[in-house]
Amino acid sequence: MLFNSFEFAIFLPIVFALFWLVPDKYRNLVILAASYYFYISWNVKYVVLILACTLISFLSGRLMDGGVNARHRKAVLGFSVMLCLLILGYFKYYNLLAETLMYILKHAGAGEIDLMRDILLPVGISFYTFQSVGYIADVYKGRVKAEKNLLDYAAFVSYFPQLVAGPIERTENLLPQIKAAKHFDYDSASYGMKLMVWGFYKKLVIADVMAPYVNTVYNNVRAHAGFDLILAIVFHTIQIYCDFSGYSDIARGCSRLFGIGLMKNFDSPFYSKSVSEFWRRWHISLTSWFRDYVYIPLGGNRKGALRKDLNLLVVFFLSGLWHGSSWHFVLWGTVHGIAQIIEAYLKKPLDVLRKTKPGSLFCMLYADLVFTVALVFFRAPSVSDALYAFRHFFDGIGSKSFWLNRMQLWPAQAAVIFVSVVLLFVFDAVNMKKDVIELIGKKKPVVRYGIYIMMLLVIMLFKASGNAEFVYFQF
Repeated sequence: MLFNSFEFAIFLPIVFALFWLVPDKYRNLVILAASYYFYISWNVKYVVLILACTLISFLSGRLMDGGVNARHRKAVLGFSVMLCLLILGYFKYYNLLAETLMYILKHAGAGEIDLMRDILLPVGISFYTFQSVGYIADVYKGRVKAEKNLLDYAAFVSYFPQLVAGPIERTENLLPQIKAAKHFDYDSASYGMKLMVWGFYKKLVIADVMAPYVNTVYNNVRAHAGFDLILAIVFHTIQIYCDFSGYSDIARGCSRLFGIGLMKNFDSPFYSKSVSEFWRRWHISLTSWFRDYVYIPLGGNRKGALRKDLNLLVVFFLSGLWHGSSWHFVLWGTVHGIAQIIEAYLKKPLDVLRKTKPGSLFCMLYADLVFTVALVFFRAPSVSDALYAFRHFFDGIGSKSFWLNRMQLWPAQAAVIFVSVVLLFVFDAVNMKKDVIELIGKKKPVVRYGIYIMMLLVIMLFKASGNAEFVYFQF
């Protein structure tokens, strides 16, 4: 079920009403039923996978918390994490491994062997698997006690606002809120609705408007060159930010309607002054997950500079692999790891540079440029297509043909995109210092309701163009 669908517009008010009408002891049952209905509306047979992850992680937590010795706890940890990752690995990475093996066998003289399978990737599997694995690790490390109530734990794993595209929640944040008694807070719910409106604005008015132009180029990269490629690459950077952060805002806002706060997943990333800072502001739940469950256990920065660099490369190699079962995703992640390693060796001159306004602006533009250019590997259908794009960015730059509008972006459409993007960057700039939604809420009624009505009208206007899936549903 899509957040930007008519079905969800009916589903959410019904769940909201049921949740607050039933006695508190039944509210998690409402959440659990709603979450499973939300998931099976996509594909009923894959509900068994989320059930499997839930039961494996729940039972492993109980076993590790049951007074067994350290050796047995470690065995339970390893076996349960392996089972969860095997489920993820089969559905997400089988064909990548098969394709790689077929390539090796072919070039080794074994001939053509077809190992590929028709596997449908279950939506959200990367998110709820990592959330389950995080819980297992937290219990093992003693950060949290094992949950004894299966219903509460199942609601934690399957919580529908963040089920299919995050944020990847931590046990210590979400599970206690699931278990706690709920009391309706009008101010929190009102803030949540406004946050949802902003999320829908980013998705429908910016991301979905840019998507056709991005798709036109990337669906046939070799038919384009010059300004078309540059425009598509810039559009894609803004599109994916608005699409994914829009989803996160809708999820966080929706969750507030049920008295539950989700973690912030994006924090004005394009104002970062380094690639490493960018990743502290972008997809925060995933970055912090890899930091706590991969980077630090590998040794972090505690075992020397060389080991730190290797650990960073491993993290971003895995981050690329998490995003997609193709080597161009791995290359995208690895580029970010290398960029941060280089930054670490240039830390002193970069720190000096950031102390001046021109230098600070330069660092910000550099970080955004690295992210934008690396995204070519992320979006291109293959590594070869990405390399083609890099070779043909500036084809014909000295001629009029460089500026030809092959994507049919007309002045009215360009004006809508320009105004929307300016509003986006102004919002993010102000939001770094003050909460924009709270600031608007303090304005005079005629001003704030004027803004709310205008936003809703614009969203409804662009909603009429269709129901585009959220980009991160594929991961």
